[in-house]
Amino acid sequence: MNVLLVSLFVMFQDQTPEVGWDLITMWHNMGIPAKIVVTILFVMSAWSVGIMIDRALMYSAARKQSRIFVQQVAGALKDNKLDEAISIAERNKKSHIAKVVATGLSEFQAASAQVSDEEVIEAARRGLERSVAIVHAEMKRGLSGLATIGSTAPFVGLFGTVMGIINAFKGISSSKVTGLSAVAGGIAEALVTTALGLLVAVPAVWTFNYFTNRVEAFDVEMDNSSMELINYFITRRGGKK
Repeated sequence: MNVLLVSLFVMFQDQTPEVGWDLITMWHNMGIPAKIVVTILFVMSAWSVGIMIDRALMYSAARKQSRIFVQQVAGALKDNKLDEAISIAERNKKSHIAKVVATGLSEFQAASAQVSDEEVIEAARRGLERSVAIVHAEMKRGLSGLATIGSTAPFVGLFGTVMGIINAFKGISSSKVTGLSAVAGGIAEALVTTALGLLVAVPAVWTFNYFTNRVEAFDVEMDNSSMELINYFITRRGGKK
């Protein structure tokens, strides 16, 4: 009995060709739909990495220049040198706070000829609100792409998995070879596309959440700067009476 089992095992091994498990071999064994899925996932990955790098550089520059701007503009506003404060803001164009403050100062100067203090303050307030909204949109640019990639990449990989399973069943029905080799290529194809989908989605979701928190922090800083600037305008107009 043992001899018979060993003989059957040897015959099974002889009928089972060696399966390559390297990426190149699996790529060649993939069907056209699965190759399209893998290509789409690579494009999505490259797109998400590009967004990550772009946003990381932008947020880092905004943080650094904002620190410099706040230190420099405080002295100019204390001495009521609005033109100098605007010049400082123009030298720190990547700072989100500088963009908001420059708009507020420009609106205040343009409306200073009006007699009513309420009109001057209201004009500056509207300018600050518009600037905050514009800068907020600039800060969030590209994050919707990360959210889309993070939410759709697993489903794209799942589609490739389905194609791989179909390919595996085709191998079972068409191949005369018994054993795991009949379905190994299709199963490997399915697992690879699933893994790629998760590999693309997880960093995109993590980075989206991290960048969203950064943007919310920038919004708080811009709102605080706007309120402080409005208070400065009220004090300045009141001191001129």
